[in-house]
Amino acid sequence: MRVVIKVSGEALAGCEKWGLDYIMLDKVWDIIKDLIKSDIEVWVVVWAGNFIRWAEIEKIKIDRCNADNMWMLAININTIALSDVLERKWIDTKIVNSFWIDWIAERFNKQKAIKYIKNKKVVIFWGWTGNPFFTTDTAGVLRALEIEADMMIKATKVDWVYTKDPMKYDDAEFIKKVTYNEVIQKRLRVMDFTSIALAMENNLVVKVLSLNKEWAIKNAILWWDEGTTISA
Repeated sequence: MRVVIKVSGEALAGCEKWGLDYIMLDKVWDIIKDLIKSDIEVWVVVWAGNFIRWAEIEKIKIDRCNADNMWMLAININTIALSDVLERKWIDTKIVNSFWIDWIAERFNKQKAIKYIKNKKVVIFWGWTGNPFFTTDTAGVLRALEIEADMMIKATKVDWVYTKDPMKYDDAEFIKKVTYNEVIQKRLRVMDFTSIALAMENNLVVKVLSLNKEWAIKNAILWWDEGTTISA
């Protein structure tokens, strides 16, 4: 079994809501360790919402291309932190990137990446697709397709896809299963629509669940009985 796990930056911030919470990094290590023991090949995509947020960028009117480049650089902080925690706890990692930054990561190459995960390394990808106007959702789906993953998991602060933002609306209802078309038609803002369209075109199953919930990721992979399933 091969999976891509997208970890949101806001989830890595934990209760602090900003920066890095090393309790959460340890939690990710514990999850990945358990997956490896279950012979699951793991690829991780991280986000940087714990360091830079779109609402704040909009306020100061930074150009969208420049803002996206800032995000891609901020993701590097989370990537190095996660890699460091995993390595110190005896899990081999390999950082790969979509653009050249050779003192930290090597450029993404499908054949090398598959070789790394087959050798029990956890591959951590950063740099999105290397282009502005795309998000880590799209990057996660793209890499999942390239390495022929069985599913992509979006691990975030919420445990389901909801009809509306559960942080703002008390009447938000959770959705157990939803199709790609329904996500787009109902404009459910759980992932960007480019990533949903790409997953739909290639029939990639996407799971949305909470990083905070114990055993959620393993349950989603092995038994599918966790979070929301986005599929055909």
